[in-house]
Amino acid sequence: MQPIRREDGREAGNTSAKTFAGHATFVAGSTLAKHHGGIGETVDPQRRRGRAAGVNPSGRYEPISRHVFDDGWQDLDELPPFRTEVQVEKPRTIITRNDSPDISFDRSINPYRGCEHGCIYCFARPTHAYMGLSAGLDFEARLFAKPGAARLLERELARPGYQPRTIAIGTNTDPYQPIEKTWRIMREILEVLEAASHPVGIVTKSALVTRDIDILSRMAARGLAKVALSVTTLDRRLARAMEPRASTPALRLKAINELAAAGIPTSVMVAPVIPALNDHEIERILDSAAGAGATEAGFILLRLPLEVSPLFRDWLLRQFPDRYRHVMNVIRSIRGGKDYDAQWGRRMRGTGPYAWQIGRRFEIAARKLGLNARRTRLDASRFVAPNPQGCQLALL
Repeated sequence: MQPIRREDGREAGNTSAKTFAGHATFVAGSTLAKHHGGIGETVDPQRRRGRAAGVNPSGRYEPISRHVFDDGWQDLDELPPFRTEVQVEKPRTIITRNDSPDISFDRSINPYRGCEHGCIYCFARPTHAYMGLSAGLDFEARLFAKPGAARLLERELARPGYQPRTIAIGTNTDPYQPIEKTWRIMREILEVLEAASHPVGIVTKSALVTRDIDILSRMAARGLAKVALSVTTLDRRLARAMEPRASTPALRLKAINELAAAGIPTSVMVAPVIPALNDHEIERILDSAAGAGATEAGFILLRLPLEVSPLFRDWLLRQFPDRYRHVMNVIRSIRGGKDYDAQWGRRMRGTGPYAWQIGRRFEIAARKLGLNARRTRLDASRFVAPNPQGCQLALL
């Protein structure tokens, strides 16, 4: 028999009973998934206060699934709230390569795994399954930091034959999420990149990026850095519900202004565009960002891969039950009748009349505002391979 686990993850000994002190676990994960639509039970709002996800289903690779109900002992109130926990991860390499034909970079760095911002639509949520964790609340609360990232980066840049091209940071999880205030891993990475004159492009939802204006402005002066702020909505209440621990829309616009004033090429990402939820704000967001100093802009339609789809649908039912059917119907109209289409070239933009309309609205607004009139190209020709500490100098 497989182990019985409590809802908090601890084993309940060798008992064959399916309940333990008010908690029940279904050993047959696949059966539970079918019974509950693959999403699990809603977690008490007090336990998940300040989080976007309302559920914490087991990872898709796990042999068991957990299910909570009160069996009469009335001790469900004893379950602790979901507080942010950070574990140290020690990867062997730090630069991640990709050959995706529909994105503009071939390498990236993720200083953290999981993201405390908790954006309900985040397409990176399913990656937590590789750690045996949930794409739901675990993704927001059980994080992994890579404090050795700068040292690894220095070594990888120093390898013979390394060919420099722009490194993208923030394309998966946000490098300036709240725990960066304490861990400062992103700043250490920037210090290595500046010393090596290596180009970097950053995407973030956090005003914390302005902390590193000193480094970024020096790099930008040599054509080595640019920053994109993702502004999903200007509605503070919607932002609070949808991306609860990210900077407010006003602070993101302020960050654009401060970065641009420091001479750092700055762009705005209207991402994701969600049908019948924030799509009416495209022109206002672009206008506000251009007024703050952004010179480039981009957009991405909502993506709902793997576990993100049921998590988003659960959130939508809780936050906007009156719009649920309309939102999901439009999403499926741009995804070939499905919640998501992962096909290259279509996953970012979708297909059909609605997707076409969004693209034209964006293009017209951007052109009127002078956005994307010139694209910033970063300079990789200045690269100087570092000499990592502890490595012997090459013999002459």
